[in-house]
Amino acid sequence: MIFKNPIIPNSSTFVGEKKTLDYEAICVFVATGFFLDNDTYYKEQKALKPAFEYQLDEKGKTIISEKSYFKWYYKPVERPLNEIVKEFATLFETIIKEQVGDKRVILPLSGGLDSRTQAAALFHLGNKVNAYSYAFDGGHDETYYAKKIAKVCNFPFQDWKIPNGYLWNKIEKLAKINQCYSEFTHPRQMAFVDEYDKLGDIFNLGHWGDVLFDDMGVPDDMPLEKQTEIIAKKVIKKGGLELANTLWESWKLEGDFEEYLSERIKTLLENINIPQSANAQIRAFKSLYWAPRWTNTNLSVFESVRPITVPYFDNRMCEFICSVPEKYLAGRQIQIEYLKMRMPDLAKITWQDHRPFNLYQYHWNKMPFNLPYKIYNKIKYKLFTKKIIQRNWELQFVGKENKKELQKWLFENTSFQELISNDLITSFYDKFTNKDSVYYSHLLSMLLTLSLFSKQKDNAI
Repeated sequence: MIFKNPIIPNSSTFVGEKKTLDYEAICVFVATGFFLDNDTYYKEQKALKPAFEYQLDEKGKTIISEKSYFKWYYKPVERPLNEIVKEFATLFETIIKEQVGDKRVILPLSGGLDSRTQAAALFHLGNKVNAYSYAFDGGHDETYYAKKIAKVCNFPFQDWKIPNGYLWNKIEKLAKINQCYSEFTHPRQMAFVDEYDKLGDIFNLGHWGDVLFDDMGVPDDMPLEKQTEIIAKKVIKKGGLELANTLWESWKLEGDFEEYLSERIKTLLENINIPQSANAQIRAFKSLYWAPRWTNTNLSVFESVRPITVPYFDNRMCEFICSVPEKYLAGRQIQIEYLKMRMPDLAKITWQDHRPFNLYQYHWNKMPFNLPYKIYNKIKYKLFTKKIIQRNWELQFVGKENKKELQKWLFENTSFQELISNDLITSFYDKFTNKDSVYYSHLLSMLLTLSLFSKQKDNAI
């Protein structure tokens, strides 16, 4: 059988046996939160690579041959920005029209640009849309701008509050859905997994627009060694390196973990080989390795309820990006100008990342223009005495009941104790509890994920 993997696939496809644990790959996973390249938990099992065509055996379990059909490149075609925006409009709206047809669309909204751009396209195409957003219980009202966007588009809107401790009665279901390929505090959408089917027939998701339609913030002539360093800093999470180094030593793996990870990143960058643009090369790296193995893992939560569409993942969008000069990708210009052209009223709504400015004023988000807002914000937070929930893990790990559930998975799972010693687990849990909860939150979340994996591996889930 022939399997052609998209340039940015919606989900990972695995082939091979679940046999021998790949400890090196697991160390990368705990450091970064995703498996690198085609790694999995097992040496014999691999994820099929993006932009590759495979010939598999009749059962689809063994690779007979493979070949790449697309390689990321940078061949900018110089033309005015307004022409590029019109090209984007035609392409983006064509993709969405093909993907959703006349189905009722479920649209997650935020205060950023990606979902706002989708809202403009869906409104222009005349689709039936139900929009929604959610905020932390006890946190900032992240639904504020989403409501405004929905109102301008006349989309019915559902706002939800993510409750404290929502994860625990859904964690085993989540482990089945994402197969433990992502830490469990990130997929907030799991809190409402039983509600989505009431909203429509198909999801239209805005993932990866912020990567494709922006520069990477580096000089285009940045050397490979520096690119490797930049990517390593971006992918390694707080506390992740400490956990990875500790496990590397406890599993008696050869060499040094940091050198191992750096060399792998460097090799992957060399294989991309876009010497004329470091920005294009880093974007390609993210799209090849970050999107399919981190971003896409929890799209499976949406897909467990309704089919998903992701317009920014479309092969034609990837090819379009390769033709756009970096100077027009920088600063999200294309999406901003598209919104101004297609729906000026949406462009007038505050851009959350540049509060209090909108898409006509965001370039004023610098001193001294933003000083009054900064002063106002500082006073407001000083007067607001109640602690505000700002991070996903605070809803899961903080508080008596949360700690009880967390301790159960860390210390009462015998399968997990066979993978990581109880002394190491206790040591890291104590650091989270008594030393620096923010720094050690990712580390603790990865331990929780490995605990669920260990139980799943033993067919107990």
